[in-house]
Amino acid sequence: MANSSLTLYSGELYDTPVGNLLLVVSEAGLVAVEWAHSRADLERYLRKLGRPVQAYRAKVTPYAQELREYLEGRRRSFTFAIDWGLLRPFQRSALQLVFSIPYGETATYMDIAEKLGRPKASRAVGRANATNPMPLVIPCHRVIGKDGKLHGYGGGNGLPTKEWLLHMEGAVLT
Repeated sequence: MANSSLTLYSGELYDTPVGNLLLVVSEAGLVAVEWAHSRADLERYLRKLGRPVQAYRAKVTPYAQELREYLEGRRRSFTFAIDWGLLRPFQRSALQLVFSIPYGETATYMDIAEKLGRPKASRAVGRANATNPMPLVIPCHRVIGKDGKLHGYGGGNGLPTKEWLLHMEGAVLT
C-alpha cells in the first residue's frame, strides 16, 4: 500500500461556468486544477511529481465546493490550503505573489518580477504563470501585460476564459 502522506487524491468538478475541472490534492492541500479536456497535460504533470494518485472524491469535495462558489460569484477567496511544496523555488515565489493579487484587481508580469527583486524576469514570471498547476485558485488570469492587455492564458478556452474570469471579478481593463 502506498504511503498515504505521499498519495495524491483526484476528483472532478463538473458543469462550472468555465467547463469541467479535474482537481488533485495532497494531505497538505491543493496540488492541481486542470480543465477536463486537458487531462493528458494533468497526467503528464502528475507523472513528473512521481507520487501515487488515487481517485478519492471525498478528499476533493471541500476544494471543489469552494471553486464552484468562486466560479458562481459567491466567493472571493479560498480557505483551503495549497501544497506549495511541490513547486520549483522560482515558480513558488512567483506564484505566491500571484496568489496575493486581490480579487478583481490585476498586476503585470513586470510588477511580479519587481516584487521578486528581479525586474528583468518578466518572461520568467510569464513562464511560471504558464506552468501554474492551480489556475483559478492561484489567479494567473489576474496577470496582464504592461500595456494593460491580456496576454496568454492556457486554461479553458484561452484568452476568452481569462477575460470572462476578470469580468466576473469586476476587474477594470483598459
